[in-house]
Amino acid sequence: MGAIPHTPGTIGQGETGGLCVLKGIDNRLNAEVLGVLRAMGHGDVLIVADTNFPADSVARATVTGKLLRMENLTAAEALNAILTVLPLDTFVDDFAGRMEVVGAPDEVPPVQAEVQAEIDRAEGKPRKMVGIERFAFYDMARASYAVIQTGERRFYGCFMVRKGVIPPEV
Repeated sequence: MGAIPHTPGTIGQGETGGLCVLKGIDNRLNAEVLGVLRAMGHGDVLIVADTNFPADSVARATVTGKLLRMENLTAAEALNAILTVLPLDTFVDDFAGRMEVVGAPDEVPPVQAEVQAEIDRAEGKPRKMVGIERFAFYDMARASYAVIQTGERRFYGCFMVRKGVIPPEV
């Protein structure tokens, strides 16, 4: 069998140890992230955190028990990629949430507006994220399925998404 050529920016392990192409999968989704997204069930919570979040220590308390990374991506870029394969829950109001700004819970910084736009795009309609107080967010993160740390350096680039379902084909 011939060697699978290395194609930069793609995922999957080729015979030569290089990377190979998988159709329809965003190349920003690494193997560990894809495995966790696949393993999650309906209602499970995923945390997407910025670089300032105590991601490693919090991730140790999650279902997976380990930190996942999507480095060199903003929060919006990471969620754009995640939402290409992860359906959001349609049965609850808290299908997605953002860490509230301390002392200004209604403020929506640009990083959060960018993620809201990605959610609206993925859903095909506006679906507003809920605000989550900082320490309540930490508690939710520790009880979550997994934590993904991004390369987002702006403050309050921390989000929660709840996995939905994929309906049967008719």
